[in-house]
Amino acid sequence: MRQELLLKHKIGLRLSRIGLLSKVFAIQACAKENFDISPEQFTVLKTLSANNGMYMRQLANITFKDRPNMTRIVSILESKDYLSSVIESEGGRQVKKLYITDKGTKICDEMLPTILSVWDTIVEGLNEDEVDKFIEILDKLEVNLRNNTILQN
Repeated sequence: MRQELLLKHKIGLRLSRIGLLSKVFAIQACAKENFDISPEQFTVLKTLSANNGMYMRQLANITFKDRPNMTRIVSILESKDYLSSVIESEGGRQVKKLYITDKGTKICDEMLPTILSVWDTIVEGLNEDEVDKFIEILDKLEVNLRNNTILQN
């Protein structure tokens, strides 16, 4: 019975659709404000602003980006002087360590109200307890998936 209920509610499709819609909504909100970086790029910068001096692999894991996508994002952000990198040797290979620049911090600060407004709109109509419960449920779903999925970076 439970499996029929889950199938009826199309949980996987709904999660995908909500993810896509929230991404498009955020992109449109940022474009409307004429920001020259995407919400995805903002996420990378914001993560660095909290943990400056991260290796690309660490940043990719935290932001859930694959290697090609992370390389593309880093390249764009470096070209706009929002982040800088230093090549370090680690175990006989070269790795890129990333740092947010003052310009990157400034764009994060400028974009933050728009990003927060996007999330306010997404959770509109939900009270604080409902948002907390929703986050708790998302966390449980993520744990279930992480425990049963092999991810490669």
